[in-house]
Amino acid sequence: MATAKIAPSMLSSDFANLASEAERMVRLGADWLHMDIMCRHFVPNLTIGAPVIQSLRKHTKAYLDCHLMVTNPSDYVEPFGKAGASGFTFHIEVARDNWQELIQSIRSKGMRPGVSLRPGTPVEDVFPLVEAENPVELVLVMTVEPGFGGQKFMPEMMDKVRTLRKKYPSLDIEVDGGLGPSTIDVAASAGANCIVAGSSIFGAADPGEVISVLRKSVVESQNKN
Repeated sequence: MATAKIAPSMLSSDFANLASEAERMVRLGADWLHMDIMCRHFVPNLTIGAPVIQSLRKHTKAYLDCHLMVTNPSDYVEPFGKAGASGFTFHIEVARDNWQELIQSIRSKGMRPGVSLRPGTPVEDVFPLVEAENPVELVLVMTVEPGFGGQKFMPEMMDKVRTLRKKYPSLDIEVDGGLGPSTIDVAASAGANCIVAGSSIFGAADPGEVISVLRKSVVESQNKN
């Protein structure tokens, strides 16, 4: 069974205190730290790159779950591997022709390969990557349009999650966008086990309680099934 993993989105943290924010999240029960890498081409926003990952790695042993919203993910593999990224999730929309080489390259740099899809991309597009001889180990279903935090959760994306969970019972299925206490049950019951949450954790009076609520929902859904 794919275990519950709660990944606070560091895009919502205080960037001026990234190391202490990372330490605080881990102390409050986070399993992973989700890092949003944006290049201003694939999405209109610009965030952090390999140098920030490298700096953060000096201060934490946490799993750094890197989601690359970039047009040329292959250019980022070596620098992110050197920087200490743990997971490297690329978008299928920009890797239709070279995903096999990309997965191989990610693994060779000691990172765990994952693939993400935008809301408008059919879930079938990632099946070959999960079923390949050298497969991705995670599928990230975006539940908002990638690019900015604080957007509203799109419940219609749960059909993709249900399809993936039925087809691949032990796959890590991650959801990202608008996740929090009010939307977690829908995502967890659909079969998501890796939960990315930004504003709902960092904006809460008690972030540790939110992490706990998210985890409990995933575990309870898994126990029902």
